[in-house]
Amino acid sequence: QVQLVESGGGLVQPGGSLRLSCTGSGDTSTINTVAWYRQSPGSQRDLVANISSEGTSYVDFVKGRFTISRDNAKNTVFLQMNDLKPGDTAVYYCTMRIVQGLRSNDYWGQGTPVTVSS
Repeated sequence: QVQLVESGGGLVQPGGSLRLSCTGSGDTSTINTVAWYRQSPGSQRDLVANISSEGTSYVDFVKGRFTISRDNAKNTVFLQMNDLKPGDTAVYYCTMRIVQGLRSNDYWGQGTPVTVSS
């Protein structure tokens, strides 16, 4: 079993910063791709950033403001969010693709809410 636990969300004013964390526990011996998604009310869940074997990528609306990073020793992925805008308000989810035996399985955290408002 694998569990992903996110933290770091909250209420922040426009222009502020937050740092999200996501730590995996359980059978996490080989973590491949890690990513952050977000979902606003009434909207689909959208990719924000990921780290894969091909490198790091971001969607256009967060480039230059968000930074994804990982600490492999701690099975943790981070999302540093700067210059936050009201449009960044959403529930943020992390996901990890973990190799287990001959298969790769995707696991999701429970989500952490981020509200950007004055």
